[in-house]
Amino acid sequence: MFVYFILAAQYESYILPLIVIISLPLGVMGAFLGQKLAGLENNIYFQIALIMLVGLLAKNAILIVEFAVQRRHHGETLVMSAINAAKARLRPILMTSFAFIFGLLPLIFATGIGAVGNRSIATGAAVGLLIGTFLGLVVIPVLFVIFQYLQEKITPPKKLEINLSE
Repeated sequence: MFVYFILAAQYESYILPLIVIISLPLGVMGAFLGQKLAGLENNIYFQIALIMLVGLLAKNAILIVEFAVQRRHHGETLVMSAINAAKARLRPILMTSFAFIFGLLPLIFATGIGAVGNRSIATGAAVGLLIGTFLGLVVIPVLFVIFQYLQEKITPPKKLEINLSE
């Protein structure tokens, strides 16, 4: 609830934070799928990975929504603002996600003492981030169009005013 209210204050909307919250289960689902496919269990290491994963996926969603809101305020259409925001954030999101995933690969293939804990935290975070990133890049712009449309039904969009006297 605390995060929801912070996002509501940031976006000046009670509807737009739902985009971030609704997009998070995609990555969490991917993390559970990765654990199941790897034959690992839900332990404390995996639960720590879930917390880390939620933070990374929320960051990606917040960035896309923030860029889409800015583009919408600059007068772009609803659909184009969502598409252009996803395009603008595509490279940074993929770079940070792949850097994180490749950084976890040694832990995924770890052997020896403590290997199960290393594999649990790395597999959950890596597979969850991989699935959450790719699904999020599709789902977040779609959710933005739906929720921003609902928001604009309630209150019309604010356009950026340009001062021509300068």
